[in-house]
Order: sequence, then structure tokens, then C-alpha cells
Amino acid sequence: MNLRKRIIFELERLRRKNLQQLHPLQQLFWESTLRCNVHCLHCGSDCSSSEVTPDMPAEDFLRVIDQSVTPHVDPHKVLIIISGGEPLMRKDLAQVGAALKQRGYPWGMVTNGLALTEKRFKELLAAGLRSIAISFDGMELDHNWLRQHPLAFEGATRAIKLAAQYGVQRGSTVVQHGSKLSNTEREALNNIEQAPAPAEQPNGLVWDVVTCVNQRTINQLDEMQQYLWSIGVRNWRLITIDPMGRAAENPELILTPEQHRQVLEYIRAKRKEGLHVSYSCEGFMPDYELEVRDHLFHCAAGVSVASILIDGSISACTSVRGKYYQGNIYKDDFWEVWENGFEPYRNRKWMKKLEPCNNCKLFRYCEGGGMHLRQEDGALMLCHHNKLIVNN
Repeated sequence: MNLRKRIIFELERLRRKNLQQLHPLQQLFWESTLRCNVHCLHCGSDCSSSEVTPDMPAEDFLRVIDQSVTPHVDPHKVLIIISGGEPLMRKDLAQVGAALKQRGYPWGMVTNGLALTEKRFKELLAAGLRSIAISFDGMELDHNWLRQHPLAFEGATRAIKLAAQYGVQRGSTVVQHGSKLSNTEREALNNIEQAPAPAEQPNGLVWDVVTCVNQRTINQLDEMQQYLWSIGVRNWRLITIDPMGRAAENPELILTPEQHRQVLEYIRAKRKEGLHVSYSCEGFMPDYELEVRDHLFHCAAGVSVASILIDGSISACTSVRGKYYQGNIYKDDFWEVWENGFEPYRNRKWMKKLEPCNNCKLFRYCEGGGMHLRQEDGALMLCHHNKLIVNN
């Protein structure tokens, strides 16, 4: 690691320590439903198309917002992300969004787009929708295979075209890194998070497209990029699939170390061309930091990100294991939990006692990776750095 990168990583470490102490709530996920209209082979959730697990009543979530969140925050600075399942399965989504808008909260969602018609899209915009990420996982045959639905590709394409028509994409240009610290690096070091900023956009909506790369699609990235740009995309986020949830039962979805590096090299090359292609937020990768995404790796779970799960559990991101839940809204005050809980997230020294972190010289910069990759016994499911240096 060269001196310049080490200095940047050290500054980021100090910034992160300060953020852990302050722990400002910036994003709140609401797992509003487990129902879904597809059956993705890589899903890490407990999604089901059945009615076995009922949706959380909107009034329960809004009560938490009113009683435990709003008295302590500036609503305009907290992005609420409605997740699932598929959030569009909720018929009251626009009503919930309007209630959040009335309270001053920007809100967004992640969707497969299958149930998003133009009429409903306009209803959601009127209800205050400010951020949307649309899943697109390959060309038609492969996307439909991964999503296990014959119309999944059609739905995703329709949703993307609607977003391109009505929204503005965040970060559509890339700043290249020269010998001096770039604006992008300064933003990363000064904790300018990549959360949507609703007020300054023409109609308030920012959006991007998210692709889970797997072994069937890794050699189709150029074809996908050209297709996406032809329908209006200018901000494309690539994700590699972790062996969790249904993906653990489908090993062909998991990239080899060589394929993982191939994805990162592809992103690096596209960014040099000026295209805004980026890697997901997870995984410390010292050889690629500041070259494949707009910010340095930092697991914000439990530091600036919280979630309320379908059963009322208070967690960080929605895919964290149950051992690391911090309470439940049906018996605990959310804000008290946020202020006084989340110790395993904000003080990660306990990870240093476990392999592979116990012998890692980079732990001070990584702090054990993403919390969603920690199993019930604390073991790390995947170390991105170790995976990338295998046979390299």
C-alpha cells in the first residue's frame, strides 16, 4: 500500500471513529412486507409470496416515527427506505409515503419494477417518493431466470424507463483520481454520505439501477451497459452475491476470486471512460478503494443506518443476523435503543479476536467488514480482501 492511500485510509478511520461516537441517524429501513411477486434465486431475505407473515401495520411504524424518531431528528435529514419483500405489494404504499411526506421525511424504495405502472409511479411521486433503486440482473433470459418470473425483465425495463422520464440520476459523472486529492475523495473523507438529497432535484426523485452479477452474467456486462444506457440509465451499481439466504443453495451464483476481480477491473475501466459505474458499498478492498466507487468502504450499520423489521425487531441493515438485533418496537423505545444499544456495531474490537481479523494488519481500516456478513457465532462469512488476494 502506498503512502498516499495509507494517509487517506487513516483519515477515514478517524472520521469513522467520530461518526461512531455521534451515530447520527441518517437512514431508516422499514421492512414493511415479506410478500414478493418474484422468487429470486439469490434472495437473502425470508421473502414469500404467501400471506403467512402479515405486513406490519402502517400505524405501528408511523407511531414509532412520531413518538421515538421525530422528537430527536430533523426529518429532512433522515431518509426512510421502504423495503421487503417487494414494497409495491403493499396497496397502502402511497398512503404511507404521503404520511411520511407530511411529516417532512424523504422516502425511497428498492423494487423489481414488476408492479410499477405509470399511473402508480405518478401516485408515488405525488406521495413524496424521493429515491428509487431498480433491480436489473441481466438480459431477458438471464434476468427472468434469476428472478424466476417470465415478465421480470419487461417489468424492470418499464420501471427504468419511467424513472428516466421522471427522475434525475445521482452521480452521473465520475471524477478521476490524479496526484492530488480529488473532490470525490474529499467528500468521502468529510463524511458526505451518498444519500439522496431531495430538495435540490427538479421533481425530487433520484434513482439508479442495481445489478447482482453472477456466473451466468459476468461476461455480459458490456451488453448490459449498452442496453441500460440506451434506455436512459447513467448510474449503474454492481453487486456481487454473498452465500446467504437462497444464494447459499445456488453456488453457481457466487463468483470465483478471479471473476470478482474481473468485475472490479471492469468497473475501474468504465470509470476511466467517464461512465458512472460503481461497486456496492460492502467490502474493504485496499487495491480498489477510491477507484470503483465514490466513497471509501465503511459499514454504516448501527452507526448511521437502522432498520425496523417485519416483526418489530430493531436492527441495523435488514440482512443482519438475529443475534445482533437490539430490541423490538413492541416492547422497547426505538430512540432509547438507538442511543444506548448497537454496541457491537460501534465498537468492533470483539471482531479482532476472531479469524481472519485476529491476524489482519488492515483491521484498523476495515473493522471486520459488513455486519451482515457476521454469522450467529460471530464468524465472518466472507472477507473481500482475502477473497481478492487468493491466487493473485
